[in-house]
Amino acid sequence: MQTEEALARARHAMVAEQIVARGIKEPRLLECLRTIPRHRFIEPGLWADAYSDHPIPIGFNQTISQPYIVAFMTEKLKLHAEDRVLEIGTGCGYQTAVLASLSREVSTIEIVPELLARARAALQQLGIHNVRFHSGNGSLGWPEGGKFDAILCAAAPKVIPEALTAQLADGGRMILPVGEESQRLIYIESVGGKQTSRVLLPVRFVPMI
Repeated sequence: MQTEEALARARHAMVAEQIVARGIKEPRLLECLRTIPRHRFIEPGLWADAYSDHPIPIGFNQTISQPYIVAFMTEKLKLHAEDRVLEIGTGCGYQTAVLASLSREVSTIEIVPELLARARAALQQLGIHNVRFHSGNGSLGWPEGGKFDAILCAAAPKVIPEALTAQLADGGRMILPVGEESQRLIYIESVGGKQTSRVLLPVRFVPMI
């Protein structure tokens, strides 16, 4: 097993070579990626791959996303310290940790109870306490939570769920992969009661279940 020192070096190299080199610039986000121990969200036997440039399996046919995709999606949301964020697809909790480090509060929804419990434990061990955990169907969002300043989906629905766009606050932003075999990453913004969307890039995510 790699030492914490070696893993920290790998984490800084990840940010320099995979994130900054590909154009991610937001200072708060970069510092957060240098700080959060990504390896703590996967099995110890996979720690050698924790900072590699690819997704990693986390069980239950789910994955932890490629580091660049985590950074890209997060930067596009333009998060502020006072924002309330809704995350669909908690997975292992790494993306949750990134969002929580940049916002006031994250409500995260996961349909696989075992993954939700594992993510909750990992986040608590790291002292991240501004997260609310919900078990359920992410395509329905979390109406009880009111409106959100930002919504991130870490799994791909076949079409954009109307229940999620309805939960965007005025000025709210949402980013999500959409599609089946051919998926596109879509950015949506809600301003003055009107919503606009644009396609950012082709992606490959696990399907929303």
